[in-house]
Amino acid sequence: MLMYVTRVPNRGSPPAVLLRESYRDGGEVKTRTLTNLSAWPEAKVEALRRALKGALVVAAIERALPHGHVAAALGTARRLGLERLVPRRHERLARLALALIVARIVEPAAKLATARQLSDATAAHSLGAVLGLGAVDEDELYAALDLLGAAQPKIETALARRHLKDRCLVLYGLTSSYLEGRRCEVARFGYSRDGRRDKLQIVFGLLCAGNGCPVGVQVFEGDTADPRTLASQVDKLKQRFGLDRVVLVGNRGMLTSARIEADLKPAGLDWITALRAPAIQALLAEDGPLQLSLFDQRDMAEIASPDYPGERLVVCKNPDLAAERRRKREDLLAATEKELARIKAAVERDRRPLRGRDAIALKVGAVLGRRKMAKHFGLTITDTALAFAR
Repeated sequence: MLMYVTRVPNRGSPPAVLLRESYRDGGEVKTRTLTNLSAWPEAKVEALRRALKGALVVAAIERALPHGHVAAALGTARRLGLERLVPRRHERLARLALALIVARIVEPAAKLATARQLSDATAAHSLGAVLGLGAVDEDELYAALDLLGAAQPKIETALARRHLKDRCLVLYGLTSSYLEGRRCEVARFGYSRDGRRDKLQIVFGLLCAGNGCPVGVQVFEGDTADPRTLASQVDKLKQRFGLDRVVLVGNRGMLTSARIEADLKPAGLDWITALRAPAIQALLAEDGPLQLSLFDQRDMAEIASPDYPGERLVVCKNPDLAAERRRKREDLLAATEKELARIKAAVERDRRPLRGRDAIALKVGAVLGRRKMAKHFGLTITDTALAFAR
C-alpha cells in the first residue's frame, strides 16, 4: 500500500486536495480516497506530502513562552481567592491588577518593562496570554494601580476578617525605600535603611497576622519617625478592623514608653516589645531582679520589677548570639590592636618619629572611634610614647 497527496481539478472551483491510497487487489492496482484535505492550509498539505515521500520534515516552532513559574504564582493567587478581593467593576483593569501582582513575583520590573513582559508581541512569559491581555501599555498599568489604591481599605478589611481576630498577635514593622525621582509628594530626606542618605525616600509600615501574613500597608512621609506611625495603626485595628483587643508586636524603637502610654493603653491593646540597653542594665543592678543565676538551668525566665507595674518581663539568654558577639568583639579588638601597634611603631621609629601628645592622641582617637573600641583599652600617651593594653 502507498499513500500520497493528489490534486483533482474541480471545474470552476479550486482543485480538491485528496489523501489517497493505492493498493493491490489480486493482480490489479486500485486507488481509494481516504480523506479530503482541501480545507488544510498549503503549508500543512506540503508538509504531509513530503512526509509521505519520506522527506525530513522540520516543524517550525514560532514561539515558546516560559510558563511554569506563571502557573505556580497565578494558581496560588487564585487558590487564595485574590481575584475575589480585586474590584471587578472594570474587568480589564481587574485582570491587569492581578497581572501586576503576579508579575511582581515572577519577574519584578518597572511598569514600562512590565508592560512589555505582558504584551503579546514582546511577552517575556505566558502571564499576558493566560489572562488574555493582548497589547498592554504602561498607562493601563498605572490605571490598574489607581484601582487597587481606591480599593485598598476594602481589601485590607477583607484580609483582616480572614486572618485576624480578637486577642490574636499582630506584627507591625517599618522600612523605607529611596527614590530616584523628585515628584513624589511624600518623599523626604530621613533615616535611610538603604544607607542612601543622599536620596529622598518614603517610609511604609506593614501590619501582619501572627503567622506573618500581610494584612495592611501604609505609606508615610520619608522623615516620619517610627513611633509617630503607631497611632494610625491602632486606629486601623480598632475602627476599621473592629478588633477590641489584640497583642501588638513591634521593635523597641517603635513601641516606646511614651507611645505605650499615649496610644496602646487608652485603646486597650496589649503589646510585646524589647527593652533598651540602659533599662536592661538597670535591671542587672546588684540588688535588681535580673540575676545571671536565673540562667543556671534554663535559657528563659520571667521576672517582675516595680518599675514596670502590670507588665511581664521575660528574659532570655541566647548562647549562640553570645558566641557570635564574642567572635565579632575579638575580631574588632584584634583589628584595633593592629592599628594601634602601627601608631606605636610610628612613635618609636628612629627616622621622623611621630611626636606630640595631641598628634598621637588624634591618630589613636580615629582608630578607636572607627570601631567603637575605646572602652576596651587602657591608654598612656605622652609627647614621645604610646602604651596600650586591653
